[in-house]
Amino acid sequence: MNSIREFRIDIPQADLDDLRTRLTNTRWADPAPGAPSDFSRGVPLDYLKDLANYWATGFDWRAQEVRINAYPQYVTEIDGQTIHFLHVRSTEPDATPLLMTHGYPGSFVEFLEMIDPLTNPVAYGGSAADAFHVVIPSIPGFGFSTPVSAAGWEVGRTTSAYAELMNRLGYPRYGAHGGDVGAGITGRLAALHPSSVIGALVNSDRGVLALAGEQFPIPDHLTESELAEVNELRESWKSERGYLDLQSHRPETIAAALTDSPIAQLAWITEKFATWTNPNASLPEDAVNRDHLLTNITLYWLTRTGATAARFLYEAAHANLNWLAPSNVPSGWSVYNTTPTLRRFMDPKLEVPFWSDHQEGGHFAAMEAPDLLVEDLRAFFRQVR
Repeated sequence: MNSIREFRIDIPQADLDDLRTRLTNTRWADPAPGAPSDFSRGVPLDYLKDLANYWATGFDWRAQEVRINAYPQYVTEIDGQTIHFLHVRSTEPDATPLLMTHGYPGSFVEFLEMIDPLTNPVAYGGSAADAFHVVIPSIPGFGFSTPVSAAGWEVGRTTSAYAELMNRLGYPRYGAHGGDVGAGITGRLAALHPSSVIGALVNSDRGVLALAGEQFPIPDHLTESELAEVNELRESWKSERGYLDLQSHRPETIAAALTDSPIAQLAWITEKFATWTNPNASLPEDAVNRDHLLTNITLYWLTRTGATAARFLYEAAHANLNWLAPSNVPSGWSVYNTTPTLRRFMDPKLEVPFWSDHQEGGHFAAMEAPDLLVEDLRAFFRQVR
């Protein structure tokens, strides 16, 4: 049960043919009278048609499969659940083990652009001392960490599984990094396994302030203008949070659509890459390479994990966990599309030992600004090694 087995992606051609057939036979909605061409009411029909046509006729999954399979992949069983992960060791003997955890609606492919610079820093402008052995798991219910073996897989249970994974790989001490759901897992690893985690760096963006009053209390030290900024983001969250409310309470309803219709899956994820990436990007591919975006979406489709990812969010919403678990492990924030209010909110006394603000990027930092995130990981772990 503790065995680690090699894994290689090899999607049956019949599945790819079925995807193209479904895309070709899409029954499109009629245009909405007077609908805007931006994403204020969801994914615009014309844009969705164009993206779907490229997905069916221009996107090359096999090329992406080859790219991913160039990195060592494995599966193992922990707590009755199949866990898929990339494990790429550096040639540098003193490299720091680093666990990297994706978020929603992402996957392990978020980190593809970062693997080589992290494992082979000398070839990318760094020094040998900056090298990492990277471990990139798929959260249970995402990607190839399927099928989900039982109910109850959420942030807390996943944290325990990842601690066991790193122990099983022979890493008694390691760093941790993640964003979105991955930030919650990273923080809990540091809180619950302080003797193992040497440092925890999370990435975020100004959108986290929208969760004020919901995931964490609003402090009383903010100025009037700072409080107005927080309230503006909280108000904007009302138009964004529909995906979360539905999946947190009625996951089976959307699971049916995401499993049967590739257009539903395409629109569901593309919307978030339109509204959560840097606001200077008018279209998702202005922030994230189109093929990279579609690799992520195709992974959801081929593994039928639109459904199981929704169930993960349901379980997370009902677990009553503190996502900001206190810890004495050195921590850091790498913040994109930043605002000074975020640090004033989260770290008013400047006690977080590493804080890096960036105007570039957004919620999907590993895909939008991988070079900046690589540099922050190097800088942070130089401090805490």
